[in-house]
Amino acid sequence: MVTYVFDASALVAYVLDRPGALKVSELLKEAIRGRCAILVSTVNFGEVYGFLLRQRGADQARAMLGILQPVPLRFVEATVQRCCQAAEVKIKYKLYYVDSFAAALAIEHKATLVTSDSDFRRLGHGFPILWLR
Repeated sequence: MVTYVFDASALVAYVLDRPGALKVSELLKEAIRGRCAILVSTVNFGEVYGFLLRQRGADQARAMLGILQPVPLRFVEATVQRCCQAAEVKIKYKLYYVDSFAAALAIEHKATLVTSDSDFRRLGHGFPILWLR
């Protein structure tokens, strides 16, 4: 089964109907059908909530994230080991620490990273990325 890791930009695109939302929606439908797995670091989920909280307030932020309830996203906790792996990815690729959680999760699960964040170009051409444009 194909595995994807959504970073914060993928979730923001979906909940705010920004560029890339259609592709994210297609992947979510595939996950519902059991044709792929979608992983999200809890750190990146918190990043999305913080962004929406700042932009829309608590009630709207919670409501917007509520549209993800029926979707089989697998939230992956930031264990001590994953925090260390994220730090190593941060240093190696010069990413923001929060972004490094998505990259490290993709590495851990041999998954394709789904993002619109151009900072991930630093991972190089050999890193599987599905760009949302």
